[in-house]
Amino acid sequence: MFRRIAIELGRHIPFTGAGAATGIIIMVIIVLGNVPASISQTTFYTLHPIHIILSAMVTTAMYKKYSKGKIWAAILIGYTGSIGIATLSDAVIPYLGGALLNIEMGFHIPFIETEKMPVIGMAKWQLINSAALAGIALGYWKQVTGFPHYGHVLLSTWASLFYFTAFGIAQWIPLLGFVFLFLFLAVWIPCCLSDIVFPLLFTRKG
Repeated sequence: MFRRIAIELGRHIPFTGAGAATGIIIMVIIVLGNVPASISQTTFYTLHPIHIILSAMVTTAMYKKYSKGKIWAAILIGYTGSIGIATLSDAVIPYLGGALLNIEMGFHIPFIETEKMPVIGMAKWQLINSAALAGIALGYWKQVTGFPHYGHVLLSTWASLFYFTAFGIAQWIPLLGFVFLFLFLAVWIPCCLSDIVFPLLFTRKG
């Protein structure tokens, strides 16, 4: 299992690095364009649920593919693997990164927030948890993992980036190197763990 983890982490370095680079490009555009934080917040709360759908889909599909696929276990594994690790990747690690850089950052846990989303009027916790259940249903129904996994990695990178610009106040341009590092770490290990390692821990063929 440890060898498998090392192989998967190594395979994901180029793609994760490329994703983090696109995040830096987006951040430069946001800074130079003086994009309001409200737009970053809306974008974050759009990308984060989509990230969770793909994460839940892949996590559930991996478990179903390599086990007997008990539905109650698939729901539990798909939910914890997506909500827990996506929250770590998209919100907790960016917040900790900002704290380490002495940036004023707001702390948010989207899947328990009761504020309503703009336009659709749905509470954030309802949207996030519904996204997880939708991903679980899709992953249990059809075990497609490749494309959703790479989409998950890319969306996670962008969600982490928009957390920085939505809830952090800083002069970002001098900090781009540090932001790249935190974007890379926020995605590289958590996404591999949630999509590949975590579901296989509960299978006999792991």
